[in-house]
Amino acid sequence: MSTEQHSESEKKLSIFEKYLPVWVAVCMLVGIILSQVVPGIGEAIDSWKLGEISIPIGICLFLMMYPAMLNVQSSELKKLGRNPKPIILTLFSNWIIAPIVGFALANLFLPGNEQLIVAIILLSSSPCTAMVLVWGYLAEGNQEQNIINTSLNTATILFLYAPIVVLLTGISAIPLDRWTLFISVLVFIGIPLILGLISRKSLVNWKGIDWFEKKYRPAVGNIALLALLTTLIILFSLNGMVMLENPDLLVFVSIPLLIGFAIVVGYNLLITRMAKLAYREGVITVIIGSSSHFEIAIATAISIYGVGSIAALGTTMGLFWEVPIMLGIVYLGKYLRAKGFWKEEPTE
Repeated sequence: MSTEQHSESEKKLSIFEKYLPVWVAVCMLVGIILSQVVPGIGEAIDSWKLGEISIPIGICLFLMMYPAMLNVQSSELKKLGRNPKPIILTLFSNWIIAPIVGFALANLFLPGNEQLIVAIILLSSSPCTAMVLVWGYLAEGNQEQNIINTSLNTATILFLYAPIVVLLTGISAIPLDRWTLFISVLVFIGIPLILGLISRKSLVNWKGIDWFEKKYRPAVGNIALLALLTTLIILFSLNGMVMLENPDLLVFVSIPLLIGFAIVVGYNLLITRMAKLAYREGVITVIIGSSSHFEIAIATAISIYGVGSIAALGTTMGLFWEVPIMLGIVYLGKYLRAKGFWKEEPTE
């Protein structure tokens, strides 16, 4: 393993990441309290706009997206042909199975709730490109495969995310501002991706890979989490009254989310076993194939419906459930490994 790949694998869950659901719950509470104590605070912040884009929210969303794009390593994509089976299985799960499952469950459990249906579609159509590196490390999976798949997912999101969302919302007969969707993909995926590639290459050449991985990336990662939590406080300050009057909304959107996770995880476990993958490849395939990029979903929901929308509120539940579920997959993978669920690892 190269020095760069080695440094990628030296990951552990920070306090922020480990207790992310707790911070999300705290932000929900703070936002709701602010909506009652300081009426109009969310609207006042959102009133600072450039066109239709809220400047504070736009900055927060960019700071959420940019660190994820630092994971992209174009050099890793050259290795796709070495072991294509787990890569293909992951792409199929991310772009076919997960969106279809999300679409079907959203329409089954949320008929008439158009914005919540769109929230589920946005979440299920966005494969994770950031925290899966941490989950893969914790599960002791194949980190080279993890890096390759993460880089490939980031590239494919730019081209596949908007068309899949348009297709599924169209089948659901839900009107969607396609122009705003494509612009949001360009602004919140395309621009951070370009800046991520440029800054990664230039900073590694200037300061070295060790500084980049141990100093720069952790620093911008912490900024991203703070931006995420700030966005959540604004979301819930705008939706405080809606939340208090309709507390069942988060329950309604959580039901198809949790069932969808169970179905997709079950599918990935089954398909990796049928494909006779070894543990280190199998567990990475399950982790990446079952995860979602909640930052993109939140950013897109805000761009289309606004920061005070039910859709934006609904996407936050993907964030709320993602961390405990992915940690559960890590422990489940290790348990199944001990039980001989996957093929034996080849001896060196």
